[in-house]
Amino acid sequence: MRFLHTSDWHLGRSFHRVGMLGAQAEFIGHLVTTVRERAVDAVVVSGDVYDRAVPPLAAVELFDDALHRLAGLGVPTVMISGNHDSARRLGVGAGLMGRAGIHLRTEPSACGTPVVLSDRHGDVAFYGLPYLEPGLVKDEFGVEKAGHEAVLAAAMDRVRADLAARPPGTRSVVLAHAFVTGGEPSDSERDITVGGVAAVPAGVFDGVDYVALGHLHGCQTLTERVRYSGSPLPYSFSEAGHRKTMWLVDLAADGAVTAERVDCPVPRPLARIRGTLEDLLADPALTRHEAAWVEATLTDPVRPADPMARLTERFPHTLSLVFDPERTAEDPQASYARRLAGRDDRQIAEDFVSHVRGTGPDARERDVLRDAFDAVRAHDAVREVAR
Repeated sequence: MRFLHTSDWHLGRSFHRVGMLGAQAEFIGHLVTTVRERAVDAVVVSGDVYDRAVPPLAAVELFDDALHRLAGLGVPTVMISGNHDSARRLGVGAGLMGRAGIHLRTEPSACGTPVVLSDRHGDVAFYGLPYLEPGLVKDEFGVEKAGHEAVLAAAMDRVRADLAARPPGTRSVVLAHAFVTGGEPSDSERDITVGGVAAVPAGVFDGVDYVALGHLHGCQTLTERVRYSGSPLPYSFSEAGHRKTMWLVDLAADGAVTAERVDCPVPRPLARIRGTLEDLLADPALTRHEAAWVEATLTDPVRPADPMARLTERFPHTLSLVFDPERTAEDPQASYARRLAGRDDRQIAEDFVSHVRGTGPDARERDVLRDAFDAVRAHDAVREVAR
């Protein structure tokens, strides 16, 4: 069976105030063309279809267009909700859409109920594991302590139990939206840390033929059977080095996996340039970036006059301007952002306690801070769904 693995469309998202809907529509057209021209048997979309729980109407219309075009090809699509999606909203009409071959999997309780497709070698069971917010689903899975590894392990136990009851030789594909150990994040993914831990080991997914991951925006191979497709478009300058692709996966009769990267359309290349303003304006080596979306980091010791206006004369698509004078992090004039670089919210709170009190929090206080941040994030997730 040949299927196309994609994820993290983030329909409705902008890139530094530049609307991406046109580029997203171009990607959808490319996806449909690939399905038709490469004889694809199924499409899997591993979460973050939308960029937020309540997407703009234009994004919903683009999603509707994508579903109609895929259904029109007669190619089944299996899709899960991600941490940016409202699972309940995305899942509206799932029963009716399933009759047209569009299978939405947004309910945690259905993790062990696959979409079963067949080819000349037999059945392939596609299991959809939507993003599982630990604090909201721990009771569903009967785990005592809310954590990503615990709830995903419980969900995979249901998958393996269902698979074991199926005819011998049934092949299996799992769609999941998670941060798996070994994956390389970028700046554009929303933090999903719970209890101080964001990542889960790849071994959680043992026992299936292929794991189609979503959440991280870079295309990555963790093992031959566990892969991220990445986002089809860039959503931060940290993705300047990414090659945006989808995985075209062939699943053999014995479950062996062969995967090929299929490039996505590039609306405009990204470039990160760094130096003094005068150097950036004069350096001939930067000519190749003049048509790119640019993030410029200025290292001038004193902020120059009209830097954006001057930069855009040479680099008309400059979208981000960062000031980072060549100072050490200990320098009292170092920027607040630089001093906080690399610290998550919990670490910043612990640093604040140290600053105010003179000593850092003890183990009990760190637990209180961790639980407070987890509770706020779970509350925000519930509020987004309820809006």
